[in-house]
Amino acid sequence: MLRSRIIPCLLVHKKGLVKTVKFTDSKYVGDPINAVRIFNEKQVDELAVFDIDATVEGREPDYGMIKNLADECRMPLCYGGGVTSAQQAAKIVSLGVEKVAISAAAVARPALIAEMADAIGRQSVAVVIDVQKGGLLRSNAVVTHNASRRTKLDPVDFAAEAERLGAGEVVVNSVDRDGTMSGYDLDLAQRIRNAISGPLTILGGAGSPADMRALLDRIGTAGAAAGSLFVFKGQYKAVLISYARPD
Repeated sequence: MLRSRIIPCLLVHKKGLVKTVKFTDSKYVGDPINAVRIFNEKQVDELAVFDIDATVEGREPDYGMIKNLADECRMPLCYGGGVTSAQQAAKIVSLGVEKVAISAAAVARPALIAEMADAIGRQSVAVVIDVQKGGLLRSNAVVTHNASRRTKLDPVDFAAEAERLGAGEVVVNSVDRDGTMSGYDLDLAQRIRNAISGPLTILGGAGSPADMRALLDRIGTAGAAAGSLFVFKGQYKAVLISYARPD
């Protein structure tokens, strides 16, 4: 039976761990391996690590970094960044990673979702959908390459298509709420939940365990992911890695 998961999300930029606000203004917050060690001690449900440079730079995943993270990690690990082929995904899984996430590559070539599902199993394929409001109508659209490229794709439709093609999990990330700690976009989460039946994780905006509880109360069993909530402490956002579950 599926259960809700509380998932720290780590962003890797230039080999370091960073946190962004609306996908900009990255702030260095530490070493990724040290963060993994701390989360091991806190027995987190799952950990997601995204290399935010790989796709933008047009390079392959950093397999050495991935192996180091997987060797240290004592909880299920999801990795994303630079994956463009089923062969790369299979290599990443062979290093000890449970899930491989794709975003821009899935938008560019949706057939990759099915190819990865065949290669590593549906349960190991996560499709990350970055969503941002824009245009005259301020409507939601799928964006890629750290929100530098806007598509005409509707996130709800794309989520349903990703699941149909073989995504074992859909991760919806609100660019507008990234790093704001102002709460999840519950309306967007509900629309995606209504469109798919499989595992769903929501990212972007969590500022407290209460925000996570509001999400789970609204859409039911899901993954509640967060970055700032688990790396910052207090009004002045001092760096302090922590972990908290909603009551």
